[in-house]
Amino acid sequence: MDWLERIAKLRQWTKGGTRAPHKPLLLLYALGRFQEDADGGLRYTAVEQDLQQLLTEYGPPHKTTPAYPFHHLVSDGVWEVRTDRGPGSPGSGIRDLRGTGATGQLAPDLRAALRREPDLLGRIARLLLDLHFPPSLHGELCEAVGLDLEPAEAEQLPAVRRQRDRRMRQLVLTAYEYRCAFCGYDGRIGAVPVGLEAAHVRWWAFGGPDEIDNGLCLCALHHKLFDKGVLGVGYDQRILVSQRFVGHSPAAREHVTALAGRPLIGPQPGSRPPAAAHRDWHTRQVFHGEPRPATAA
Repeated sequence: MDWLERIAKLRQWTKGGTRAPHKPLLLLYALGRFQEDADGGLRYTAVEQDLQQLLTEYGPPHKTTPAYPFHHLVSDGVWEVRTDRGPGSPGSGIRDLRGTGATGQLAPDLRAALRREPDLLGRIARLLLDLHFPPSLHGELCEAVGLDLEPAEAEQLPAVRRQRDRRMRQLVLTAYEYRCAFCGYDGRIGAVPVGLEAAHVRWWAFGGPDEIDNGLCLCALHHKLFDKGVLGVGYDQRILVSQRFVGHSPAAREHVTALAGRPLIGPQPGSRPPAAAHRDWHTRQVFHGEPRPATAA
């Protein structure tokens, strides 16, 4: 059985590019727990709060519940649920899962494969990360679910048929003249830019192309905040700052809240700014809450 192919084909609700990473987040959490205790099950009432936090931090902006993947992941053949009454999930209702002592676990065949192939867990985890989340979030996501992964070798996983364009970073940084589009940071060590990254507006994992009009040159801080939904780009190419962001220090005000309403810096003439379709996707699927009013100059 090709577990990578099966993981790559998880059935998820999709419509108009909507993010629904419920199952991938549950699987990453289960893999982290498997590393800790290969035989332990995940009782819903014991892990519900952890799973809800993951969905809040890394899921879609709209309200959602961990009961959905806990029940529905069974149909993908990688997960099983048992209750106090025996095998089988009682349904996707929160009360059903809580009241029946529902306990989930990776499917027996998958657990056996993970024991036989020591590197399979890492390959599955990296596949889930690559297919559903931007690279800027991979490290902290692994920490959040308790995954300890060995450094990945440069490989093209067979389940990922779409190749990234390695020229993307250079094209985007050149278009923005090696300056962060949000704050103007342009640090270098000698002739080498440092702390500058090419951010996808519409995530590569969700069909975002490796093209300049889907990219922003951002410093490492603003790239992370952009992918976390703290920052966004409005229809008028001005910076959005989420009302949900809280920061009282002078640094937080200067580097985040003061950006509200500022125009993007760049790109240079002849290069395309972020396309409306990609900006709209980010605003709907990543940006959290409502934007703050523009900060007075």
